[in-house]
Amino acid sequence: MSISKVAFGRADEATAPDAIKAGFAEFIATFLFVFIGVGSVVSYNKLHPAGDMTAAGLVGIAIAHGLAIVITVAATANISGGHVNPAVTFGLMVGGQITILRGLVYWVGQLLGAALASALLKFVIVSVEPVPPHALGAGVSVMSGLVLEIVLTFSLVFVIYATAVDPKKGSIGIVAPLAIGFTVLANHFIGVPFTGASMNPARSFGPALINWTWTNHWVYWVGPLIGAAIAGLVYDGVFISTATPVAVDDY
Repeated sequence: MSISKVAFGRADEATAPDAIKAGFAEFIATFLFVFIGVGSVVSYNKLHPAGDMTAAGLVGIAIAHGLAIVITVAATANISGGHVNPAVTFGLMVGGQITILRGLVYWVGQLLGAALASALLKFVIVSVEPVPPHALGAGVSVMSGLVLEIVLTFSLVFVIYATAVDPKKGSIGIVAPLAIGFTVLANHFIGVPFTGASMNPARSFGPALINWTWTNHWVYWVGPLIGAAIAGLVYDGVFISTATPVAVDDY
């Protein structure tokens, strides 16, 4: 099973120069992703200050998040692996593709990047507009939101394993950023009206921290982490035939 591949890592791994560089790359990538993603929501709200989400608005926000992932994954894939998401990092930990210590370095970078992006949006750049945190849609139960985040994140991490991690991927690895970005885009079409389609605890954490709004925030951690873990266990345990973990630099 994949869980047997989970590795804590060397004692000095968290302070190794390559880990610090990778963590800094995750900081930059997550900053850009959250800045673009949350910024697209803020821009929509400025253009439609008193209305509900329109179909065109949903498409625009989905495209913004999808393109932001394509850009940030492609830009950092050769440095950190282009995770841009604590859930992705966790899913790769479960599959033995990254050690726990290195993953914690990534988490620090990701959460700091998300917080800085949200702070800039709220206090500096578009301070006249609110920076909305993720929240469950009207009539959506906590359990429904949790299950939806599990499924959406499972699909994302499953695609990441298939296109960027699987050693049998061959030339398909070239299109990994596009496949990952399109998955995020497609999942936004499903999830925005119900949960906001987070799939990414850092994306939810930044606005929640800046607004100090934590209602049902745990859903945006527990759901994505469970979905990512299931994807890592399933893909590594069923579809990856080699017992040799893929090097972090390969993703």
